[in-house]
Amino acid sequence: MIRKIIKIDKEKCTGCGLCSEACHEGAIEMVDGKATLTREDFCDGFGDCLPACPADAISFEEREAPEYDESAVKKAKENKKMEEVKHEHHHEGGCPGSRMRQFEHKDEEVPVQTGKPVSRLAQWPCQIKLVPPTAPFFNGAKLLIAADCTAYAYASMHEDFMRGKVTIIGCPKLDAVDYSEKLTAILQNNDIKSVTIVRMEVPCCGGLQRAAEIALQNSGKFIPWQVVTISCDGKILD
Repeated sequence: MIRKIIKIDKEKCTGCGLCSEACHEGAIEMVDGKATLTREDFCDGFGDCLPACPADAISFEEREAPEYDESAVKKAKENKKMEEVKHEHHHEGGCPGSRMRQFEHKDEEVPVQTGKPVSRLAQWPCQIKLVPPTAPFFNGAKLLIAADCTAYAYASMHEDFMRGKVTIIGCPKLDAVDYSEKLTAILQNNDIKSVTIVRMEVPCCGGLQRAAEIALQNSGKFIPWQVVTISCDGKILD
């Protein structure tokens, strides 16, 4: 039958996984780091996944597709709940960004503190959602755009990245917003000297990097920038 169904642009998809979480029917899954419509008969055509996509990678199209199968969706949801309980029991998780894991840091790997650490946070607020785009502290600043978890995963975050910079933080998965508009406004309205993006290795952090890249492009300015990726056990990845 000819009906309305979603279309996913794999080139635009950053692999953040927000659309998969927003799809209540379970029609979208993450395959090889990209959102994929794996069950066309699970897609009801309502588009709950569209506003969740920060990269604007999802749209509607009308084409030949299987009819929406509500009974199959209900059965799949029941099976998923059973699997989630099973995974929780074994301390496992489905999403790479929320999968449980434990790290063992040997004593010899922990550096000896020679002095009391000093906070390098230069301003308040620091959440991307809360910070005013025209705040005076942005003018002439070196900007650090960091994922929330980086400060907890990377032990020397303050000294190695925050020192001498204005720091703004966010999590595209938890905030479920597209940061690119706010970041564009910050870059356009202020004399930003440089941009450093510090993200985690998990796929959902790709949404933060993508938003920053879009903002840099939309700003119309040439601003030096770099991306640093932190592993879940607190190491800088190449």
